[in-house]
Amino acid sequence: MESHDVLKRALRKTTPKAVAAELGVSLSLVYRWTEKSSDDGSGSRNPLDRLAQIIDLSGDHGIVEWLCRRQGGHFVKDPEAAELHMNHVLPASQEIIGHFSELLRKITDAAHDDAVTPEEAEEIRQCWDQLKSFGESFVRACEKG
Repeated sequence: MESHDVLKRALRKTTPKAVAAELGVSLSLVYRWTEKSSDDGSGSRNPLDRLAQIIDLSGDHGIVEWLCRRQGGHFVKDPEAAELHMNHVLPASQEIIGHFSELLRKITDAAHDDAVTPEEAEEIRQCWDQLKSFGESFVRACEKG
């Protein structure tokens, strides 16, 4: 799905007029954001395209992480296809179990005093994100055969 399609879908849940008024831009600009940009001038570089360009230029995923947290989620980058090195299913599945065991150990260690400090929560988050990333690697490797 392209950025203009995402915006078009989002505008079905509100009105272009309300978005234009809230953002302080023209209604026609909001409509142009929902059109595919072309050489003949139709469409307009929309906010999603601009954010993607900033992320590409900076190499920093902080914007995506911020947006995900803002919406109650977390961003975990999928591994690059070149990073997938799972030659055997059994060792890879054992490694997933190992990552999960590490997560459970961190949770147990943090909760032993019936309180989890911000530092412990951060360790748990990092361990969880690593588990999700490794799990995604495993699934992608399975999909590739």
